[in-house]
Amino acid sequence: MTRRAALDTAALAEIETRLAATDELLANSYPGDDGARQPIHTAYIPADRYAPRTPAAWGTEALTAAGGTAGLSALAATLGLQTPEVLAELVAAKLTSEPIEDLRLDFEDGFGNRSDGEEDAAVIQAAREVATAVAEGIAPPFIGIRFKCFEAPTRDRGVRTLDLFISELVAMGPLPQGLVLTLPKVTTIAQVEAMVFICEKLEAAHNLPHGRLRFEVQMETPQLILSHEGTVPSAALIHAGRGRVTSLHYGTYDYSASLSIAAAYQSMEHPAADYAKNVMQVAIAGTGVHMSDGSTNILPLGEPAAMEAAWALHARLVRRHLERGIYQGWDLHQNQLVTRYLATYAFYREGFEAAATRLRNYVHKIESAIMDEPATAKALANFIRRGLICGALTEAEITSAAQIEIATLESIALARTTQSEDSLV
Repeated sequence: MTRRAALDTAALAEIETRLAATDELLANSYPGDDGARQPIHTAYIPADRYAPRTPAAWGTEALTAAGGTAGLSALAATLGLQTPEVLAELVAAKLTSEPIEDLRLDFEDGFGNRSDGEEDAAVIQAAREVATAVAEGIAPPFIGIRFKCFEAPTRDRGVRTLDLFISELVAMGPLPQGLVLTLPKVTTIAQVEAMVFICEKLEAAHNLPHGRLRFEVQMETPQLILSHEGTVPSAALIHAGRGRVTSLHYGTYDYSASLSIAAAYQSMEHPAADYAKNVMQVAIAGTGVHMSDGSTNILPLGEPAAMEAAWALHARLVRRHLERGIYQGWDLHQNQLVTRYLATYAFYREGFEAAATRLRNYVHKIESAIMDEPATAKALANFIRRGLICGALTEAEITSAAQIEIATLESIALARTTQSEDSLV
């Protein structure tokens, strides 16, 4: 006989009522990845040293420092990377076509404390240079400023710089599509809420759409990892940002110094750094907010042996954060672009064959020794998608190895729709 379900319509309705708040929380606070591109790095330069041709100059200087394509190949081999010739060709092309993915004009530590008149003039000039670069089509995909923090001594100056920059940009034309604003040295959620308030006021003043101004938060203080109340503000501030927080960036040296770590031991791989970044990773999970590792101040400059050692260190640190699921970092000098791209491209290319095979087996239901489930298939697709976006992989390689169209890759990576048979290769 057919057994009747024990729970009636009223019980099911009660369950819906009890879980309505949970459904709302998940939908609003944990929407997942929206598919927005995440740059693999952020390059920092003092704001008054920026000109529209700066990114191209960085690419040329980096390629020259490496010794051209042949030098890139030799360095890749020295670093123990697979297929050094292929990597060299891809990286040389990247340094020529898109040397900087995300550029931050720095009005904070990299700019220093100057007179108000000098900083005002530099802000207006920076906005005009950015607008010119955007109009000429030579701006990086992401570009913006880091202004001074909202602590009492620098608060007024930081707000004024932000106000002048946005006001001048609006006067010059449409805001850059990839505009990024960086709020540094955050210590409390109230500072994030203040930034939300400022964004709302600037949008109203310039007739910008609500939500057009978004910002990233620099995690440089222990107060964001553990508050005086024993809570974890790095998680709460994302939601206090009302959808405006785009990324959390780890600040290697300010954070390390705040914990009294000796200068010689301040590093992206210090156990204290790893703890902070692990907390940050948990905080952003499911929110759609990105995360970036910090920087190393050991630059590839000077004698050839010193440059090679610095490149080896930088390449190892880049690979390290990629393996730990952090897909972005900071670069402070043009020569760091060499190992930013070599290490990143090697990461994706070395893992590509296995990821593509597993994804192909999952999509086409091919029996294999590894039985992947939807969550793992999503991770595989995301890995390949990131490699494609940054230039490490090509569409032809992906469709051939995984036997799927790029649209299918996107749908699996972002869990948007179930791929159809028509999109399979």
